Amino acid sequence: MTTPVCTSASIGPARTTVRPGYPSFASYVRDRQPVLLRTARSLTANPCDAEDLLQTALTKTYVAWDRIEDHRALDGYVRRALLNTRTSQWRKRKVDEFTCDELPEPDPTPGLGDPAEHQALHDAMWRAILKLPARQRAMVVLRYYEDLSESQTAEVLGVSIGTVKSAVSRALGKLREDPELGLARD
Repeated sequence: MTTPVCTSASIGPARTTVRPGYPSFASYVRDRQPVLLRTARSLTANPCDAEDLLQTALTKTYVAWDRIEDHRALDGYVRRALLNTRTSQWRKRKVDEFTCDELPEPDPTPGLGDPAEHQALHDAMWRAILKLPARQRAMVVLRYYEDLSESQTAEVLGVSIGTVKSAVSRALGKLREDPELGLARD
């Protein structure tokens, strides 16, 4: 004897269909939006494009909400809508290519010099900062790379403002003496 595949065609007492899952589209979106947004972000490079992609897929899901029989499979339905929408966007994108005799090169920015030299100086600075003790390194990074004030730096590290001033002063002195950075000043 074979087991019937379609439960509505099986012989027996009629069963009431209970739709497990979400009673409304709004509750589904409220509960599952963070997970679906992560999926959309994995399909695009830009977070704003991911939000637009998710909105489009959720619109398609809303239109088909009453036709979806198994609400336990909603995530799969939305993921498929995300993928199909992204594929359609990719196919429709317009890429303009123009042939030219010379490659367009950006004009050098006055005052910055050679970008390779700028990058070499940046790398040398980080190597010098990594040579500092951990506490001084943290204070220099917070003060000059994160652009925090002395009081904000002191609050983040749980020390006094005077400690920040003296530690940063000593760290800057060590950075001035670093031979690798001395070559960059010449």
